[in-house]
Amino acid sequence: MRIPKGFPALIICLSLALSSHAATGPDSLRLTLPEAENIFLVKNLELIARKYDVDINQAYAQQAKYWDNPVLNTDQNIYDGKFFRHDNNYGQVFLQIEELIKTAGKRSKLIRLSNDGVLSARQQFNDVMRNLLYLLRTDFFTLHELLETNNIYATEATSLQSLVKGMDAQLQSGNISVKENVRVKSLLYSLQSDQAGLEVRIGDLQKDLHVLLQIRGDTILIPSSDSSITFRPEMFNVQQLLDSARDNRPDLQLAKTNLLWQQHNLSYQKALAIPDLTVAVEYDQRSSYINNYYGLGISLPIPLLNTNKGNIRAAHLGTGQAETQVLQAQTLAEQEVTAAYRKLLIASGLQQQQPATLASNYEHLFHGMVQSYEQRQVSLLEFIDFFDAYKDAKTKQLQMETSLKSAAAEIDFTTATNMIRVN
Repeated sequence: MRIPKGFPALIICLSLALSSHAATGPDSLRLTLPEAENIFLVKNLELIARKYDVDINQAYAQQAKYWDNPVLNTDQNIYDGKFFRHDNNYGQVFLQIEELIKTAGKRSKLIRLSNDGVLSARQQFNDVMRNLLYLLRTDFFTLHELLETNNIYATEATSLQSLVKGMDAQLQSGNISVKENVRVKSLLYSLQSDQAGLEVRIGDLQKDLHVLLQIRGDTILIPSSDSSITFRPEMFNVQQLLDSARDNRPDLQLAKTNLLWQQHNLSYQKALAIPDLTVAVEYDQRSSYINNYYGLGISLPIPLLNTNKGNIRAAHLGTGQAETQVLQAQTLAEQEVTAAYRKLLIASGLQQQQPATLASNYEHLFHGMVQSYEQRQVSLLEFIDFFDAYKDAKTKQLQMETSLKSAAAEIDFTTATNMIRVN
């Protein structure tokens, strides 16, 4: 991933998305995943804050290119019987301009370190964006699943509520037993309890997505995610994914940049052990061995007591530490890619095994089953069994779809590319 360019274009897309979906209601916003991602890239506050880090480090890199300012020293008499008397016989003026000249390429090495900082800030930005985008996608898919599951619960609850009302009248007439009446009411209560827990989870996901997209808290986000993932194992192999991760993952690139910075810092610390030179041009009007003296001054610290050994030692250790961190980042990337690919294979295989007409068959039978129970054509046990099976089949289907989309999103996350585009 790279720092997004063309923010004005994204702002236009955001405006169009908001205006085109305003008709869904004053407190709701229906978005596709690409629309949500465009809003995220423009409005996410953490991403905006991280972008400042890049600009800040660019300013530091610019500052590192400047030379040290020259230093002006001056001295003159104030009073020698008269104030500020300067003539052929009286008065003294001393002027000195000195400039620090850094030796051993310290300035160029410092510029190189600053440029490493800019690169590191960009990679940190890219890694934050990669993580937040993955969080956005998985929350988006999960919210879509939970809202659809909530619709299933609402449909069942409506049917049960209608049935319970009729059963109360049947109980008064003595047509059904108290046990049967209580059992159906218990089923309704259990369903309503599950639905309440589901709505709590929906509320938490809405909160997280509101923060990611900077949407008003009273707006209900409705994910539009009707697409399916078509995946075949021959589309790519693990080695291709590993190569992509090595080339594109910002956390791995960041570890390598940190190693580069440590190596450059070691070179800089060694350079600091070499003394810098201070050159000065002097003018002395009257206190030297001749009047109107012009001289050249050179000063150089003698490296006897401090040769920067401690900082050089620390830089050596930092380089070794950074090498270990690169190996750790590579191992982590390889394991994450392998695990993500395995999840994708499992989710894809499970979806392919599902009968295409299973959910539609349950949907068709559900409404008939309620009517059949009311007409006493099926027993209470058969009704409850079918009721639970219907809910389980529908929710499992939604979970499988979400698992496949999330597995595809994890492939993109672990490889830092769009290997499988999920809408």
